[in-house]
Amino acid sequence: MTKEPVSGDPGLILRIAAKGDGVTADGRHVPLSAPGDRLRADGGLDYGPHHAEPPCRHYPLCGGCQLQHLDDEIYARYVGDRVVGALTGQGVEAGAVLPPIVSPPRTRRRASLRAAKFGKKMQLGFSSENSHRIVDMTMCEVLHPALFALVAPLRNLLGPMVGDRRAAHVRMSLVDQGVDLCLENVGAEGLELAERLNDFAQTHRLARLSIDEGFGPQTRYEPEPATITLGGVPVAMPTNAFLQATADGEAALVSAVRGAMAGVGTIADLFCGLGTFALALGEGRAVYGAEAARDLVLALKMAGNRTQRRLVADHRDLFRRPLTPEELNRFDAVLIDPPRAGAREQVQQIALSTVPVVAYVSCNPGSFARDAKHLIEGGYALESVQPVGQFRWSTHVELAGIFRKTGE
Repeated sequence: MTKEPVSGDPGLILRIAAKGDGVTADGRHVPLSAPGDRLRADGGLDYGPHHAEPPCRHYPLCGGCQLQHLDDEIYARYVGDRVVGALTGQGVEAGAVLPPIVSPPRTRRRASLRAAKFGKKMQLGFSSENSHRIVDMTMCEVLHPALFALVAPLRNLLGPMVGDRRAAHVRMSLVDQGVDLCLENVGAEGLELAERLNDFAQTHRLARLSIDEGFGPQTRYEPEPATITLGGVPVAMPTNAFLQATADGEAALVSAVRGAMAGVGTIADLFCGLGTFALALGEGRAVYGAEAARDLVLALKMAGNRTQRRLVADHRDLFRRPLTPEELNRFDAVLIDPPRAGAREQVQQIALSTVPVVAYVSCNPGSFARDAKHLIEGGYALESVQPVGQFRWSTHVELAGIFRKTGE
């Protein structure tokens, strides 16, 4: 956790807890406080040197950010401390915890917003934390400008498509051709609405516009196939497919993994998705990628075939059918990038293998630390951890951990 010089003042904020509250010297949790602030007897705060002026007028009501009141130094330290705290909780020690990498403001390239109509007023934005209340967005310091530019026009578009007090979802991703937009839980029947949608897509030069009325997304506009370039290779982008939140964050995670994979031969990329790592690491060597989502596997396979990569994309549910030690031992290195819950079943198999190098990319320090403990018990050492803050000013932290078999 974030450490500050200990004071005899019990109201001094010393550190930031995992969920974002400041913690006083006597253990009280204080929302919206920063290390160096002082909690007064009346419950107010005297701000210290690390308390920043939030750049967004919607803070702290908007649930998109939780930590805009921290200065850059303390926020970066918080990102690293989230990882260290999770490891300490499992009794795991890393050889090195590298300086955190934090994405700049206004670089988030994917977002999920909520929309609802109350009378004639359409509200669109992030929800308040732990609430269904929508904060009607008029500015945003985290979204890429190309995404935010659609917020105001979308209010007009959605008016006749959303019933009164009915919630809809707006999912946006920035792909090679522009913004990939999917509108969920909306009504879009009839010629007039079809024309409005087409005009909107053309006016704003969307890469794709899809509508999901409860039966899965249906493409309404896509002048050319939407792609996302990964490792220099354009890959077909299925609607709402997972994408690293920022280009900077993706580059940081790839760089951390690439350093560990230098000079190794065949690689297995488990939970490979669209191939963020398989394509970045696969030039000049063979890569096996396993993924449970069929549309992602097909997109990756097509990209590999088109570029004549030595890439095998396997449709495989690694929770139900993890790779066995015998299968894993065929590879010189394994990369694993599981969902937030981690990958206990697959990690247990890796721990029994003889794979020399394991790179573990995680969006949850808690599940990573639990899985890291299993790997260490299986004879691996945690060489280094790279904390990454893609979701700037939030409590959401990602990382890349490098493990090496010790030979014991």
